[in-house]
Amino acid sequence: MFEIFLVAQVGVVSAEVLIWVIGSILLLSFVALFFYQRLVGKELTLELTQLEKVQKHNIEYEFVLKAMKLCTWHIDAEARTITYDNDFRGKDDSVVLPPDTPIDALSNYVFPSDVAHLSKAIEELCQCHVEELHEVYRVHLPHTNKSYWSESYAAVASRNDEGKAKRIVGTSMRVDDRKAMEGALVEARNKAEESDRLKSAFIANMSHEIRTPLNAIIGFTSVLPDVQGDDERRELINLIQENNQKLLTIINDVMNISKIESGKEQLVMTTFELNALLQSLADMFLPKLASGVELSTQFARNSIDVTTDLNRMTEVINHLLSNAVKFTMQGTITVGYDEPAGKRLRIWIRDTGKGIAPEHLERIFERFFKVDEYIPGAGLGLSICRTMAYSMGGDVGVESTLGEGSLFWFEFPF
Repeated sequence: MFEIFLVAQVGVVSAEVLIWVIGSILLLSFVALFFYQRLVGKELTLELTQLEKVQKHNIEYEFVLKAMKLCTWHIDAEARTITYDNDFRGKDDSVVLPPDTPIDALSNYVFPSDVAHLSKAIEELCQCHVEELHEVYRVHLPHTNKSYWSESYAAVASRNDEGKAKRIVGTSMRVDDRKAMEGALVEARNKAEESDRLKSAFIANMSHEIRTPLNAIIGFTSVLPDVQGDDERRELINLIQENNQKLLTIINDVMNISKIESGKEQLVMTTFELNALLQSLADMFLPKLASGVELSTQFARNSIDVTTDLNRMTEVINHLLSNAVKFTMQGTITVGYDEPAGKRLRIWIRDTGKGIAPEHLERIFERFFKVDEYIPGAGLGLSICRTMAYSMGGDVGVESTLGEGSLFWFEFPF
């Protein structure tokens, strides 16, 4: 019996020990699990924080791209393909190629004159001969006449074992406004330089043009008291009056430009009969025609009333007729007008004079420009004509063939 009791006691003790061992193991496992969960929780919290930062970074990155109106892309240098990732340029007509487009396909969109240097720059970047790319080039839209300027930056993002580019990342932006501004600045600079040159020429011309009639007036006036014959005296007086008129014309030209540009001379609208005005102006030039030149008129109507600034119209027609008479040594000069079209009326002066070379057809309306430096004049007449025509809501133009003659026209609201 004692032995049985002893065995039972031993069994009870063993059971208790086993329970304690198992309990300890469970407790240790629970503690380890607790600390492991805390560790995993910290890592998860850290990852969530990093994810939030990445998301925030991506949002901020997107805002920056939108603000700068950039397009992002990358090149697989080994596969030689380009993929556009994002496009924030805000233009519907901007070129965006499909994913994994061959790089060679870019030549279909880039202007032919820009293809060579752009392709060379991309190839040098792929071969890692350079670390960065910066190119400005023109892009044309297929099947349209539209085009735009693009500026691209790129850099190598990763390399292969040979050290050559594996992935290239880049951005592009449209720079149409900047290019237009640059073009305007270049044009303004060229005009300023040309204006300086023309002003220098103008001063030289004016000194010559003013001095010539002044010398004639002073010279003829000084010998006039010594002339005895009436015919010779009358001839000298006519020469003095002619040179007075030349001098007055030069001064009037300069004054007219100054008044119009300063805005001090306003339009004075008057209604008058156009045929009578043109005929009277043509008659004024009859004594100034070269020998053998005929001056005639050709009107679309027997009578027509117009309302515009009479003084400015007279100035414009006078200048155009004066030029025709000055450059026509033989043949005919015709003054006329066509039937009004679209509430506008065109007056024209056709001559059979020396004509104008094509490259000078527009430049003759610039101030101080003279096709022939040996022909008297300060080079202001046609510039005044155009300025006055613009102020009247009209325009002045020319059609001419060198050696055959010219047709100057003046169009104004009817």
